Amino acid sequence: MSTADPVRVLVVEDDPVAADAHALYVGRVPGFEVAGVCHTAAAARRELERTRADLLLLDLYLPDGHGLRLARAVRAAGHPVDVIVVTSARDLAVVRESVSLGVVQYVLKPFAFPTLRDRLLRYAEFRAAAGEASGQDEVDRALSALRAPQPAALPKGLSAPTLDRVTSILRDSDEGLTAAALAGTAGISRITARRYLEYLVDSGRAGRSPQYGQVGRPELHYRWLPESR
Repeated sequence: MSTADPVRVLVVEDDPVAADAHALYVGRVPGFEVAGVCHTAAAARRELERTRADLLLLDLYLPDGHGLRLARAVRAAGHPVDVIVVTSARDLAVVRESVSLGVVQYVLKPFAFPTLRDRLLRYAEFRAAAGEASGQDEVDRALSALRAPQPAALPKGLSAPTLDRVTSILRDSDEGLTAAALAGTAGISRITARRYLEYLVDSGRAGRSPQYGQVGRPELHYRWLPESR
């Protein structure tokens, strides 16, 4: 792929704010450009008929049908377009069905720009592979481009199950939480809660700000960062 021939991405997302954020992200990745933004499956089908798109950035929960139904219809119509799913759906049965339909990446919401950038660049590397493979090793290398990197090891003293619980609680809190409030909900100590919250801040998934009360020093208030950050 050359800079003269960018990957054209059609963003299909029912939430206008998320759709704009995804389009902004795509536009920031070298070698990619936004072919269009659609908020329904019907609009996406119409857009595919009149606009060349190489890749769908596809949400699964659309107001007029499931995203995988759209992916299946696109395949049946013979559109030569690849699909990256972006969704909050965590059901592994849905993941398996996505793979069976040829979905090349499956990205869970919410995510930050670096996550999508990584998946797009890996897709571009896979797409750029051309010619005949010299052997199994070259085939394996081409396919490995689509695989996400192994997650980094957690700092000493942090565990993945507790991090998942803390992440879920913070993400579900619209107003955010203090370490003390999260500790009570998660059943861990305040010190432990703050360690996990600070880890989420350091990794770019949470933000913090001082919360001023009537007396005493301000307490830090943590919130999950939305996709647009």
